[in-house]
Amino acid sequence: MPPRTKRPSARDRILTAASELFYKEGVQNVGIDRIIAESGVAKMSLYNNFKSKDALIAAYLQQQDESWGNWFTRRVEEITTEPRERLLVVFDVLQEWFEAPNFRGCAFINSAVELADPDHPGYQVSLRHQQVIKDYLLSLVKATQHPNPEIITQQLVILINGATIVAMMEQSSDAAQQAKQAATLLIETGYP
Repeated sequence: MPPRTKRPSARDRILTAASELFYKEGVQNVGIDRIIAESGVAKMSLYNNFKSKDALIAAYLQQQDESWGNWFTRRVEEITTEPRERLLVVFDVLQEWFEAPNFRGCAFINSAVELADPDHPGYQVSLRHQQVIKDYLLSLVKATQHPNPEIITQQLVILINGATIVAMMEQSSDAAQQAKQAATLLIETGYP
């Protein structure tokens, strides 16, 4: 007799359904009833695992932060160990992401724009994600021994976020290489 596969928990099923729907359609456009239907759980199960839709949005974004952040840093570090090259490889990794068939922009930017309320728990997770990425980039810049690491890091964040928005809106991964060209100019000219 073949071993029984364990069915995912109600929480996992809810989070999986919410993640797919929220990323594809937006956090404001997807209602609780749709998530319940897609996940195949009872309404009470949803509220036993998440106190509110806001809590579910925050959990979705937290999960995205962990999975996307781990993937992003792992990919950058797999490609090169040289600090200056890592600053540019960031854009090659972004291009990989932009070329994914289900790419619909940044879950954090999209959610922050939709939520608009800085006190919303999902907005707060989005801010923390932005800070984690900024801290990672700052560590890469500091490894190059740049005299003004905070300035160049902020410029790289702007290039990354801008490229992400352009890639989503134009449905083209070219924005990654265009942003990489701008980053190369910043690096080669000695920064600000």
